[in-house]
Amino acid sequence: SQKVQQTKDRALDDMMDGVLEVKKEDILKMEIPPPEFVLTKPGINWSEEEKKVYKEYEKKSKDLIEEKETHRKTLETEMKKLLASTKDATVKFDETLTKLFEKKVKCEMAIYQEELKITYLIYSVLLEEEMRNRELELKFKLEKTVAHKVRKLKHIELFHETYDRVVAEDKALDKEFRKEFFDIPTHVVDQLYKLFKRRPRVQKMRTQTDNNSNPLKEQRLCGSLAPDSLSKMLQAMEELDAPENMPEGLNPSIWERFCVVRRTKVDSEQKVKVKALTLAEMQAFVQRRRDEDKAAQQEIKNISNELESLHKEKNHFLTDLMVQVILKQGQVELSTTDLTADYTDSVLTHRSVVEDFNRIIRTLGEQKIASMVECKDFRKGIIQLQWEHKMMRMQIEDLNSKARDIQMLRLTEDQQDYLNKTDRDSRVSKQVSILEKTITFQEKTHQQSLQHRIKKIEKLNRQAARKAKKNTTVEQQLPDVQVTVAERRHVCEAIGNKTVIPERYQEILQKRNLEDLARAQAEDLAFLWAEVERLRMKNFPLLHQLNHY
Repeated sequence: SQKVQQTKDRALDDMMDGVLEVKKEDILKMEIPPPEFVLTKPGINWSEEEKKVYKEYEKKSKDLIEEKETHRKTLETEMKKLLASTKDATVKFDETLTKLFEKKVKCEMAIYQEELKITYLIYSVLLEEEMRNRELELKFKLEKTVAHKVRKLKHIELFHETYDRVVAEDKALDKEFRKEFFDIPTHVVDQLYKLFKRRPRVQKMRTQTDNNSNPLKEQRLCGSLAPDSLSKMLQAMEELDAPENMPEGLNPSIWERFCVVRRTKVDSEQKVKVKALTLAEMQAFVQRRRDEDKAAQQEIKNISNELESLHKEKNHFLTDLMVQVILKQGQVELSTTDLTADYTDSVLTHRSVVEDFNRIIRTLGEQKIASMVECKDFRKGIIQLQWEHKMMRMQIEDLNSKARDIQMLRLTEDQQDYLNKTDRDSRVSKQVSILEKTITFQEKTHQQSLQHRIKKIEKLNRQAARKAKKNTTVEQQLPDVQVTVAERRHVCEAIGNKTVIPERYQEILQKRNLEDLARAQAEDLAFLWAEVERLRMKNFPLLHQLNHY
């Protein structure tokens, strides 16, 4: 059984590659093996049967190739369909994902907006609570300050009136002293008045009071101290009222009456002192209370101002509400230096208003450009007119210069005749005949000069031939002459005769002197010709003088 199974497996492997079902994908892997004789025999030695087998092999191979090609095209078509469906699915997935992302962004934006609203509401509630607490605190402080305000004491004025009355009575006692003793001589009255003014030396009354004490308490204290000082004063006055202090020759009854008057005066003075001390203490107390009242008034004013500013801020907070507006990024025209823009001084305007402003700006800009172009053209015209004016002025100067040159032009006699004579044709014919005669004469002269030059050239040629012949002879004699010259030079050097001047040198010197003389005479002759021409031109009339002829 094992061998049978192995045989089946081998047969399955050989026939169907180990599978029971052939798939379409396996067709691409299939290959038809060629016959064995193809590899072992050449094509010439094949038999008819082998050729038929080979033809069947080729037919099967061709069918297999066509089937493979068909299957490949089918697979490519399926692959394209799968790619297209995959691409469509990817695009749809991307679109869905984009929509979900946009929805997520919008949801987050709405959440952030609501959170911002909640934050602003919490901030406004906290700010309102803070303002309310501050207002209550300021009101409580104001009530407390008003409650502790010190009012003026009305009885101070009454006490001041009492003090004035006591002082007036004291002064009246002083004035009525002489009236009391009108029956006494004047010198005695004067002596008594001195004693009347005399007071015993008693320790001054001092009272120590607290700055924050009550004026009524101070008044009671002064009232308790007054009897002590008065008793001391009375004891001292008893010593002064003693008969030992009475002036000599004075009646005792008058002295007693004087003592009574003086005691009355002393009592009045003590009352005045007590009243003055009490009044001074009361005035000091009132001044302190006035200062405290002034400070309290200033504090009340400050608290009132602070309350007023707080009310204004509260009203502004109630009217200036925070409103969230969703705008696109290009519609917010603010310079954001920090991460968040400052909208405190911003204004929310409609889009049409901005467009109207932009339209007005564009219109004004176009008008400005048009006016600038017009100004440019106008200035260009001005510059062109200035240039033309300058050109005309320069042309006028040129014409004036030409006219001046024409007026100052010197004319010859022929030119004057040409300008003065009216018969131009006869004059032209005469000039033509003169020119023809001149040409004929010049041609004749030219022929004669030409013949003369030809003869001279022939003569010069003959002279040149003779000179050449002579030069040849001289060249032949030159070595002998050079030898002779050398011998003579040696002889002259030996003799030392330096006064001998060659004849050739004399000729050269004479020729040079003659050339210098000829050059000087030529210059003199040219100068004389120029002077003659100048004198001749001086006699010619000018062009502007011809108009008078």
